[in-house]
Amino acid sequence: MQQLTEQLYIAPQIGPGDMADIAAAGVRAIMCNRPDGEGGDQPGFREIAAAAELAGLEAHDLPVTPGQASVQQGVEFDRLMQALPKPVLAYCRSGMRSATLWGLANAARLPPEQIVNRAATCGYDLNALVRRLAGSVDPYAVNDARHQIVIVGAGAAGIAVAVSLLAREPALDIAIIDPAEVHYYQPGWTLVGGGVFEPAQTARVMGALIPRGVRWIKAAVAGFVPEHNVVLLEGCRTVRYERLVVCPGLKLDWDGIAGLGDTLGRHGVTSNYRYDLASYTWELVRRFRGGQALFTQPPMPIKCAGAPQKAMYLSCDTWRRNGVLGQAKVRFMTAGAVLFGVADTAGWIDVDQATLRHKIHPNIFGPGDAVNAPNAKTAAAARKQAPVVAHNLLVDLGAEAREARYDGYGSCPLTVERGKIVLAEFTYGGKLAPSFPSWLLDGTRPSRLAWLLKERLLPPLYWQGMLKGREWMAQPELVG
Repeated sequence: MQQLTEQLYIAPQIGPGDMADIAAAGVRAIMCNRPDGEGGDQPGFREIAAAAELAGLEAHDLPVTPGQASVQQGVEFDRLMQALPKPVLAYCRSGMRSATLWGLANAARLPPEQIVNRAATCGYDLNALVRRLAGSVDPYAVNDARHQIVIVGAGAAGIAVAVSLLAREPALDIAIIDPAEVHYYQPGWTLVGGGVFEPAQTARVMGALIPRGVRWIKAAVAGFVPEHNVVLLEGCRTVRYERLVVCPGLKLDWDGIAGLGDTLGRHGVTSNYRYDLASYTWELVRRFRGGQALFTQPPMPIKCAGAPQKAMYLSCDTWRRNGVLGQAKVRFMTAGAVLFGVADTAGWIDVDQATLRHKIHPNIFGPGDAVNAPNAKTAAAARKQAPVVAHNLLVDLGAEAREARYDGYGSCPLTVERGKIVLAEFTYGGKLAPSFPSWLLDGTRPSRLAWLLKERLLPPLYWQGMLKGREWMAQPELVG
């Protein structure tokens, strides 16, 4: 916690387990300024509020979309500060939105330099907010940073593009924008839920993965102004680019299922799509002694459409081994038309499905989960897309002549039991695209070798290969 004023503390994301320490520090109320579902490791507000109540703290929700804090939300922040018992702890992902709300709430009371200086003592830069409030500066004329290449998102696709670019052209000026402190190997969460991996095996400190020579802008993106080659950040800051790579990943809408937010993480309700819940999945599975077991798969779009099936197969295999499968009534409820689907509907980044270049803005490229290419949203797809984007970006800069093409490759190691996996690999249109000869690994049948690939080889291939610029079995195909 950083003490912004006598009555207000600011903090990055807190968890239910922090409440005792927060109360012991003298805080009497908590204000959440972060919408649910922003991150794969983020507890929902209801979880925070329940833990706060047990610790004798009031909890209130004033969620703000990154970079979109409004004057009206500043007024509401001020109203809550007047009404809540003090001191108050306000938090969001990094604390920046909470500091911004405080700045908006006090814009009419305090001189601009006092707002900036006080926020700076807590590590928050509100200079751009003061420029916005002054209203005398063209918001796109003054840039807080400018770079040759800007990458939005430091997930699998973002880091892989950065290292692939540097492997080809080490002198490039590259910045990555991402507020997260931790990078997750999300394909491992299925195995956490199956009792094979520990959660810590799927996490690394983000700072250790940002490539040397790349500037890490630790902030959330609020929006894009492609006509001005500008990315808008939280706190009203702007970053100008010559070329832009957009790979922010997907946000999970937990509230899309009525009542899920009230029960997720307790009462036997869990999900392997969240870091802190995958271990709860394993706790439920290993303690199960019979009864109803309901597995659900929502309609598209979802990440890794095979994940819900994997959870069911691994759970059933554990119950078979424990001798309780006969006492289980297992049901798989899917809202999709097929068991493993792809989506290309409104809301995606509109790119050419072969070159991954934006159809309207030619200096923008899009790999990863958020693009509209009709392929599976998996890390395996990002592994093949990143070198294509890196190469085609250099074509756009004049450093390469022939374009690279992405064929829609995706892979879903479909875990059917502990020790056996069907390694499903395919390109656009569902065409099978095996990486190995059928005599070695038949992608249409469960095999022990595919399990060893998933458990033993794919994690180091991810950490030491894909995220280090080693394009093993992922070199882009050139045309023309």
